[in-house]
Amino acid sequence: MERARSLSELEHAAAAAAGFHVPMPEGYEEQLVERLKRRDEAAFNELVRAYEKRVFRLVLRMLGDRAEAEDVAQDVFITVFKSIDSFRGESKLSTWMFRVATNHCKNRIKYLDRRARGKKGELDELSEHDALESASMSSSAMVARPDQQAEANQIEAIVRAAISELDEDQRALVVLRDVENLSYEEIQQITGLPEGTVKSRLHRARLQLAKAVQRASEPRGKGEKS
Repeated sequence: MERARSLSELEHAAAAAAGFHVPMPEGYEEQLVERLKRRDEAAFNELVRAYEKRVFRLVLRMLGDRAEAEDVAQDVFITVFKSIDSFRGESKLSTWMFRVATNHCKNRIKYLDRRARGKKGELDELSEHDALESASMSSSAMVARPDQQAEANQIEAIVRAAISELDEDQRALVVLRDVENLSYEEIQQITGLPEGTVKSRLHRARLQLAKAVQRASEPRGKGEKS
């Protein structure tokens, strides 16, 4: 009875941690992995509850289309469950899941491009909490005037569109570092790239992103001859 109560407490703490980007309770991931390796379906449900928000947000940012993101996110969890035996614990479970999610997204982007389905969909609005969290907004921004909010929404839309113009490798680095705020060490584990390569490619991606944002922000007709 005591063990069951302890496990339940870990589950609730893990779900809360996943939603707020804080470390998981000590020992939770190890227990969850062991149960997944025993093909415990209840453990799979816990995996989804604990990580679905972060995985879906990553996939949505990568793909820019909610319907595609929903399909890919489901595939990510199925892949994790089927291939859990290959997880050696050399990184956090969440980091390994991000690797799986990133690879799924990159493959999906290539597939869509090959099928000439590169039409970029509009990102649905995130929940109020996720929007505040992902943008790292200050308390003063929470009470922004309507005109300030409209401007912020416009900038957000421009940035989303600019991210969708990056290739799949650049997009992954920008989302992992600048949206998900992962450390370079975590990004190395996810991508398999050396730190120097991550930093140089991220620098080039940011430059390209800045140029795309600048182009989109310029008034129409600017530079045209009268």
